[in-house]
Amino acid sequence: MNKRMRLAASCAVGAAAIAMTVIGVPGQAGYAKAEGGQQDGKVQRQVAIVIDDFGNGMTGTQEMMQLPVKLTTAVMPFMPTTKQDAELAYRLGHDVIVHMPMEPVRGKPEWLGPGAIMTTMNDAEIRKRVEAAIDDVPHAVGMNNHMGSKVTADERVMRVVLSVVKERGLFFLDSRTTYKTVLPKLTAEMGVPLLSNQVFLDDVYSTAHIAKQVGLLRKYLEQNESCITIGHVGPPGKLTAAVLKDAIPRMQPDTRFVRLSQLLKPSPEQEIVPHS
Repeated sequence: MNKRMRLAASCAVGAAAIAMTVIGVPGQAGYAKAEGGQQDGKVQRQVAIVIDDFGNGMTGTQEMMQLPVKLTTAVMPFMPTTKQDAELAYRLGHDVIVHMPMEPVRGKPEWLGPGAIMTTMNDAEIRKRVEAAIDDVPHAVGMNNHMGSKVTADERVMRVVLSVVKERGLFFLDSRTTYKTVLPKLTAEMGVPLLSNQVFLDDVYSTAHIAKQVGLLRKYLEQNESCITIGHVGPPGKLTAAVLKDAIPRMQPDTRFVRLSQLLKPSPEQEIVPHS
């Protein structure tokens, strides 16, 4: 498996533990319960599509960017097309967030890419790496974890990460690669806006599975006003883009597709602004 394939496949390592599972954190501090828009007297459900692993010229990049709705693009720092992808997404009106490489419980370190956060690092090194990653991704308004099942369960490490996120005026999206995540607890304590993934679209690289996950998303919306879903460029990129391109028009009569930042209600002291 070459480097490009390893990087794109890495999210599946962390996602495997929660594949086909719907996870929510209603009522969590920092998690804004979305208010649906109105259309023909009906409340519209809201969906935020997050696409991970931009930054390395991955398969499906153009197809994702050209979907007929606004997205949130999670861009890995320090990669060959990091700035190119972030700038394109910004010009197209998509949200840009930092896809921060973080140590998993299982998986090879080389899958992480450069600048990764490891639990063996001291606080100063963690801070330095988070600051550098934010500086490397133009227009970032938030951050989520790339892999990270070990880091997002480590209170000391995540406290340092979140302190930088707060200082930079960003929010954090918990990709939910582990049920042991400490993010709900720490973000509530520290006052950092938090959103959480509910559905992984493409942890299995097949059209049938991705379509099944879209069905799971739609079922989730029957009982909830909003849903955050994560897909990927890379090996499943074109498949995921094709399934979404087909599903979006059929969902639009009663669903509003939004950027992640539209699900947040920033307080005056925590204004979400693009990092240029």
